[in-house]
Amino acid sequence: MLELRGLSRRFGEITAVDDVSFDVPSGEMVGFVGGNGAGKTTTMRMIMGVLQPSAGEVFWQGQPASRAVRSRFGYMPEERGLYPKQPVLGQLVYLGRLHGMSASAARQRAQELLERFGLGERSGDKLESLSLGNQQRAQIIAAVLGDPVALILDEPFSGLDPTAVDQMAALLREHTAAGVPVLFSSHQLELVDRLCDRLVVLHRGRVVANGTADELRGQAPVRYRLVLGGDAGWVHAAPGVRVVESDATSAVVEPENEDAVQRLLTEAVSRGPVRELARVVPTLSEIYREVASV
Repeated sequence: MLELRGLSRRFGEITAVDDVSFDVPSGEMVGFVGGNGAGKTTTMRMIMGVLQPSAGEVFWQGQPASRAVRSRFGYMPEERGLYPKQPVLGQLVYLGRLHGMSASAARQRAQELLERFGLGERSGDKLESLSLGNQQRAQIIAAVLGDPVALILDEPFSGLDPTAVDQMAALLREHTAAGVPVLFSSHQLELVDRLCDRLVVLHRGRVVANGTADELRGQAPVRYRLVLGGDAGWVHAAPGVRVVESDATSAVVEPENEDAVQRLLTEAVSRGPVRELARVVPTLSEIYREVASV
């Protein structure tokens, strides 16, 4: 397990990361979500030891993460790290050897991954000659090449087409199935919802939500959508409910309790046709907007 305990990072008078604590359990995929400037990249750099925390510590398997341990993490940085004017396969082999692989093993594994991502015929090309999406594929290969014990990936799905996203997701699931903890940041909340076992939401340098998608949905306000066959204006005056949004024939309400829902339904039926009364299940985007607005 990868554990973050009280991580903070200050740049002069600015606190970029403020007392951040969460776990990335073995064999789980954790989505790291937050707006631009929320502190995700700074946090990841502290995990990798690229930045020293102003306070707090990173633990691996219950012990402070050493340089030797961190060298076994697979890392995909925000700024990307491959050399644009070097052939793709050659630099992947070089990076594999830095991770302790033999040249032949690194070459074989790199070639297998290049083939898997549709880059087998481009292995001798310079990185800069590839499309941005293919450069992203090469960067992903570099992160997983050295049989990492953990994966820390900053926006790994950025710029990938749907086919490459599916390929990447399958690759990450193979690693979690082998017990590897995976932390990745993304602005694609639907993708995070689909792939992740749990998620951490960062806002202004602080963790504002942490749990599975179902746990976070369970913490969201209870809301119902009422759709009528006639005018819904009267709902604004209904006792025990707060109208969140409405139009001519429908309203989304937050009830004080279930009795208020029943009273609302009874009143609606007495006024005419009721097309729908259903619990609203919030999307991950809606949950994010709720917690990030606090």
